[in-house]
Amino acid sequence: MNRILAISDIHGELTMFEELLLKANYHPMKDQLFLLGDYIDRGPASSGVLNLVGELQAQGARVLLGNHEAIMLHACRSGHTKPWNHWVGLCGGEATLASYGYQLTDFDEAIQNQTLPSFIQTLPKLEEHLKLIETFETYIELEDVIFVHGGVVPGVALSETDPLQFLWIREEFHAGYQGEKTVIFGHTPTYRLHHNPTDYRVYFGENNIIGIDGGAVFGGQLHAFEWPSRKILSVENKKPTSSD
Repeated sequence: MNRILAISDIHGELTMFEELLLKANYHPMKDQLFLLGDYIDRGPASSGVLNLVGELQAQGARVLLGNHEAIMLHACRSGHTKPWNHWVGLCGGEATLASYGYQLTDFDEAIQNQTLPSFIQTLPKLEEHLKLIETFETYIELEDVIFVHGGVVPGVALSETDPLQFLWIREEFHAGYQGEKTVIFGHTPTYRLHHNPTDYRVYFGENNIIGIDGGAVFGGQLHAFEWPSRKILSVENKKPTSSD
């Protein structure tokens, strides 16, 4: 392999994702692709993104679970209304369902009858993608670097970490990580790490952390980060901005 390419937080922006892979001249026989989570929600084409993620995984890409995939999985598998309402109401799940051609009202009867999981199993493409999500990893550790969606818990071995922490952790990791290995992560849009609402550049922390979530779905950028060269390839969201 000539290089590792890491991409995170696509959030349904299929056109940007495809453009970035072309710009990076990605080739599965020459490059190792690591996808760091949050492929769905908020953006216009979550189903299309997951189709492409599945194809890339079949070609050798390693694919990590993001917190949004975990939210979707819990909403669809648990059968409870609270996680479903949380996903579709607060996390952008309504846009994800729309990308499959569904409206929220299509699920009302199943929710009322408490048969949501079995109903979803009758929706072929949605069920196919849920099964795909169930194959995703939670972190990738190499000799000198860790790839993860949210971050790692400072001072806790990866093997002893609650998997949900890899998806959700923010400030404790950003401020407290002191490990020797570089950690490359998404989850937190870099404008928050830069403390500048218009700065979507890759974030290089002084404590050996590199944030690559360029806030693509919020009108920012989608980054491909090369390792070990640290070269950055980016595409910009050319559509009107979404609200955070």
